[in-house]
Amino acid sequence: MSEWKKKRFWKQAAVAEGADGLGWQVELDGRALRTPAKAQLVLPSAGLAAAIAAEWEAQEGEIDPASMPFTRSANSAIDKIVPQFDEVAALVAEYGGSDLLCYRADGPESLVQRQADAWDPLLDWAASGLGAPLSATSGIMHVAQPANSVATLEQQIRALTPFQLAAMHDLVALSGSLVIGLAVMHEVLDSADLWNRSRLDEQFQAEQWGIDEEAAEVAERKRNDFLHAERFLRLSTPDA
Repeated sequence: MSEWKKKRFWKQAAVAEGADGLGWQVELDGRALRTPAKAQLVLPSAGLAAAIAAEWEAQEGEIDPASMPFTRSANSAIDKIVPQFDEVAALVAEYGGSDLLCYRADGPESLVQRQADAWDPLLDWAASGLGAPLSATSGIMHVAQPANSVATLEQQIRALTPFQLAAMHDLVALSGSLVIGLAVMHEVLDSADLWNRSRLDEQFQAEQWGIDEEAAEVAERKRNDFLHAERFLRLSTPDA
């Protein structure tokens, strides 16, 4: 965001209805925000606009882009997802063919059971709720998934708006699971619970060998990013 001013130059950040009643915008002293690529920052919901306006209103002195996650995500949706929607959708959909939930440990038994308890219900939901049954295997050898299931999961992704896809990209990439990302969207389980299910292997290793502080810090950042993506996804639902 190199075009941002280094210090706050506005008195008030406010939400405004978009031109012709289409979407919502954030205005700084009456001037509508634009993205780093100079596109209009038109937002799909009043809630998302309010979240972004709050980020700008909270800035004091020097502007800190790191404290503005909703602004960053919205910029990404417009500047990155919109012009290459098909490519990003294909990238996310590829996880359906190699989903984390389908690759299980072959030992020890305690980890095998933990994965089954946490992951089997999600695969059952993918089969019954989405019509996309997936096969699980032990070890790291690739298992081919049913073509119809992969296509069904891809349809779910391609039906998203650019803002929703921006959130879904992060949910899936961070968890390693397309099923988990879709479970967040469909509110199958609490997002924090779903994140924990994606971290079973790492949690098991920490229990066996102890906690690595650096790895724990990275994991916490990823968790926060995952939970932010869930919130951005909710706020990206267009207003009725």
